[in-house]
Amino acid sequence: MSANPFLRLLRVLAGAGQDDLRRQVQYLKAENEILRSKIEGAVRVTAKERFRLVRLARPLGSALRMVVSIAQPETVMRWIREADRKRPKKRPGVRRAGRPRTPEDVRRVVLRIARETGWGYTRILGELKKLHIRVSRSTVVNILREAGLPTAPQRGERTWEEFIASHAKTLWACDFVQQRVLTLRGFRDAFLLVFVNVATRRAIATTSTEHPDAAWVAEQVARFKAASGTRGTWGTWGTACRVLTRDRDQKFGKAFDGALRAKGITPVRLPHCAPNLNAHVERFIQTLQIECLDRFIVAGTGHLDLLMREFVAHYNRERPHSAIGHRPPAGRAPPPPPRLAGQDGQIRCRTRLGGVLRHYYRAAA
Repeated sequence: MSANPFLRLLRVLAGAGQDDLRRQVQYLKAENEILRSKIEGAVRVTAKERFRLVRLARPLGSALRMVVSIAQPETVMRWIREADRKRPKKRPGVRRAGRPRTPEDVRRVVLRIARETGWGYTRILGELKKLHIRVSRSTVVNILREAGLPTAPQRGERTWEEFIASHAKTLWACDFVQQRVLTLRGFRDAFLLVFVNVATRRAIATTSTEHPDAAWVAEQVARFKAASGTRGTWGTWGTACRVLTRDRDQKFGKAFDGALRAKGITPVRLPHCAPNLNAHVERFIQTLQIECLDRFIVAGTGHLDLLMREFVAHYNRERPHSAIGHRPPAGRAPPPPPRLAGQDGQIRCRTRLGGVLRHYYRAAA
């Protein structure tokens, strides 16, 4: 047997399986760290040794940080960058040997389809043929791999973000608003339902009641269905509700879900203790409390209904929302370009609820 330890190591590695290789690499790394700790000062390498290390380190990628011990990982990465800068550059007009690179516009189409759909390479290849783009199966696979995208189709359940994106226009969320109101019998809890469209942020509120039983809750479905499909003052509100998310509040009950299905709406019950999945309506309720209800002593359900009508009208028609380009959910035309103060119309203010809600607009010149 040869006395060369490197040849012995190669023979061992050649006959090892994946698990054996992993254990051997771990041992060699530990042994190398022990040897390195016994050497005082920096380890000096020759240009030839550095070239050899760079050639072996370049394919490792981010795994380099877990392996290198002869120097700091940043040092080896700097060696790689310096070696890359010294590579001879391709001369203009000289065609490289081998197959020509796939046109960039084809690459963009492949990556766009993959990112938007999650399809595998076979389905993408069929879509390309439908678009009269002729490429091979291996070309599609290579494009996906170079971009770090999976070549197999995405299977199983979709994420909540994907569900929201695909249903946004017809997806609504609902929740109860509970408010203490002053009555002749003292303070009582009043309840009402609010619905918020995920895409447009449009809000709908029902009338309030002190007794939100199953019959009352189911009755609100018909009113919501009629209101969600109506047109606003400045144009259409968007498509009607097809999917409605709700939490597991016992006040909803089976009657509520049955009324939804009867109107062609699919109810989606959210998991326990997951307010972030109902974030749009939760944020609306927070805004309602801070900007309106917390500023009043509400005297009965009639007063509460008045406050809700005024706030919802302000919210839908006047209040800008950052998520939809700082426009109100009513869908008004884009605002005119900014003007200097005093030019082309005076800036005025419209108030609601005694000045609690304010809307600024520019009067016609």
